[in-house]
Amino acid sequence: MRVDRFTGPARSPSERPVGADVETRPEPADWQGGVDLRVPGLTVLWHADAARAGERAPLPELASGREVALSRLSPAFSAPGAGGGRAPRPLDDPYLSRSPVRLAPGGEGVRLLTGEGKIRVAADGEVVAAERLFARAELERGVVLLLNDRVVLLLHLLPPLQPKGVPAFGLVGESAPMVRLRREVQRVADLDVAVLLRGETGTGKELVAEALHAASPRRDRPFLAVNMGAVPPTLAASELFGAARGAYTGSVQRQTGYFTRAHTGTLFLDEIGEAPAEVQVLLLRVLETREIQMVGAELPQKVDVRLIAATDADLEAAIGTGRFRAPLLHRLSGYEITVPTLRERREDFGRLLVHFLRQELEAVGEARRLDASNDEAPWLPAALVARLALYEWPGNVRQLRNVARQIAIGARGDSRVQLGPTLERLLADSAPATAGEKPAAAAAGSPRKAYRKPEEVTEEEILAALLENRWRLKPTADRLGVSRTTLYALIDRCSSIRKAGDLGREEIAECLARCGGDLDAAVEELCVSKYGLQLRIRELGL
Repeated sequence: MRVDRFTGPARSPSERPVGADVETRPEPADWQGGVDLRVPGLTVLWHADAARAGERAPLPELASGREVALSRLSPAFSAPGAGGGRAPRPLDDPYLSRSPVRLAPGGEGVRLLTGEGKIRVAADGEVVAAERLFARAELERGVVLLLNDRVVLLLHLLPPLQPKGVPAFGLVGESAPMVRLRREVQRVADLDVAVLLRGETGTGKELVAEALHAASPRRDRPFLAVNMGAVPPTLAASELFGAARGAYTGSVQRQTGYFTRAHTGTLFLDEIGEAPAEVQVLLLRVLETREIQMVGAELPQKVDVRLIAATDADLEAAIGTGRFRAPLLHRLSGYEITVPTLRERREDFGRLLVHFLRQELEAVGEARRLDASNDEAPWLPAALVARLALYEWPGNVRQLRNVARQIAIGARGDSRVQLGPTLERLLADSAPATAGEKPAAAAAGSPRKAYRKPEEVTEEEILAALLENRWRLKPTADRLGVSRTTLYALIDRCSSIRKAGDLGREEIAECLARCGGDLDAAVEELCVSKYGLQLRIRELGL
């Protein structure tokens, strides 16, 4: 049995590294002799200085039974990977207090103690009034912490030491799954074997294929990519292998196929599971003999092509139904690499968001938006980043890039990003998974929760549901069939619903006096959410 130094006996599931298949995979750096060496740590997802996204602070003190202060001045964060040579530095945001909140050991988890600290902390969207315990399962998934609506951190488990000497290969991210992925690229890039990339849609399989090519001896030769799902079955053979003149009606000249054009280089076949049955037979022949036969040609011709294939399909299940040939799978998977989902590499979210925002902002001529700024109201609100970090991203990195483009174009010319209907629909589409739950997109066979569109919910329904649930937002959101983030936006639009931000110091003080300081009773009397009232009380210094 493996023993986790921080939490006791280790749990079995998805702790094995993401990469090639198990037999060929070495023990990762953060596991030695069956002992999990990971410790609690913090990773910056968002900061007024966008260049700091991805910086991390391992907290081995927690594993040793000691508390850690979290404030403007501590702990110190270091840039991983290529930027790791910089001296560690604190968050140093002028809008964060020097008076810290504390992180303390809590059995198998970590406790957050706000105490007398003057930093307002929201954990996974909920304000922490005094204390919150994060269980091991929550640390495994990662807890999103929003500090004073300024800085977004991820509290999760980190290796105590960063790996050295693993090239980036143009792949963004320094999470353990990404480091392992780059190690897999490093191991197999210079070998002349077929590689099969597996992973969900949008995880970046083509980028991994390009990295394999760029790191191989064929780097100066052609790299061609073809989406098998986009090639009509009737044309697949001629597209891949070419066609002789007169091979079919209307062909007045010789057609050069992908294999010939990729000669001495690399050919990437995406969505290989969509290859027609007759093309599968021909692909198998190419892999066995390194020969192709053009449609209508009498003789085969030799080709020298390194083949990389990719799929998000269950090829084993397709073999069982006769839709895919087992011998072809065996030939394609000379070496397999699994590309991790964005859910599995949540700590890379901030760095990826900044990377994509830079690209999209440069495209619209507003790259300066991400320049370091200590403005009270920064261009991209940290609270919005925190909400995005909680989203499950079923479309993975591709979907994140599309959202970055939506933000860059949607806020073009504006001094501040606003939550428009497109982003609101995105965030309303999926509520964050609770600790220990599988995300809906990842749970096999589990139905996805259906949410109503915001425009379907009337003001009268909202008011009735709030009254029924005593102004508690989570049960109100469940009652209305919307996500909590959507409920916030709906309440903001309702003129008949008073918000906590509308309450004055005197009214709150008198109400608390009448209720003997009972906050729940004050919520009932003032008809506002407890969360909002807590924020208003802090804001007014009551």
